[in-house]
Amino acid sequence: MTIAEALRAATRRLEATSDTARLDAELLMAHALGKPRSAMLLATRDALGEAECDRFDQLIDRRAAHEPVAYITGTQEFFGLPFAVAPGVLIPRADSESVVQAALDEAPADAHVLDCGTGPGTLLLSVLAERPAATGIGVDASTTALGIAAANCESLGLTGRAQFFQRDWTQPDWTDQLGTFDLVLANPPYVEDHADLAPDVRDFEPGEALFAGAEGLDDYRVLIPCLPALLAESGVVVLEIGSRQAEAVEKIAAAAGFNTRIRHDLGGRPRVCVLRLGLGK
Repeated sequence: MTIAEALRAATRRLEATSDTARLDAELLMAHALGKPRSAMLLATRDALGEAECDRFDQLIDRRAAHEPVAYITGTQEFFGLPFAVAPGVLIPRADSESVVQAALDEAPADAHVLDCGTGPGTLLLSVLAERPAATGIGVDASTTALGIAAANCESLGLTGRAQFFQRDWTQPDWTDQLGTFDLVLANPPYVEDHADLAPDVRDFEPGEALFAGAEGLDDYRVLIPCLPALLAESGVVVLEIGSRQAEAVEKIAAAAGFNTRIRHDLGGRPRVCVLRLGLGK
């Protein structure tokens, strides 16, 4: 069987599981062969060996059972960078690139950055990669996430510019000894508890990084009032929000003394809330 034939068969099988069946098949084939996808696509007439066929079939079996491609391959591209991911951390989404772009637009080039709920380090490390003079701290309640974030920091060549600490913003002392920051980033949980999610998300990704109460607002209500104490003079907060949450998050922020501005993602949906203290500090 050639690579092309195996890809066609896998695509047909995955059409019941995925809206991106062909792309999934290509990514998994490249992973099975240990090649970049671009190189694999140039070799589609090549025959697959028995071991390669078996390896690819096993990967397709996992995807057919709804396991996310990123968990199968162990990596997800975000803002042009390869991030290692694994079960226990949220997979970076393209929508979150709007948060990074807003941060780059809003913060100084040498910003000291705090990433709340850093996960695999997605937001913080993307900003640092674009701003060589910036430094930062990532905090998360999950030791699994922090380990992956530290590994991503090293693999992206950012060691020495970022530190990672275990902190849980539901605990009263979580801000102790962190200092102040020019930029605070957060992609907190914002999915409603009753939301109907795809099996790829619901059955595999960590619920504590997704769900935030009946309205999806619980973590904003806890996190946002803590942020004024973490901001340096003229500091800015950049939050990811759900596409229907702009008004509610703005009200929570206003009660904490913030002026707000909403930015949209590439699909034209409200995606980012930019917060600045009304009278500065």
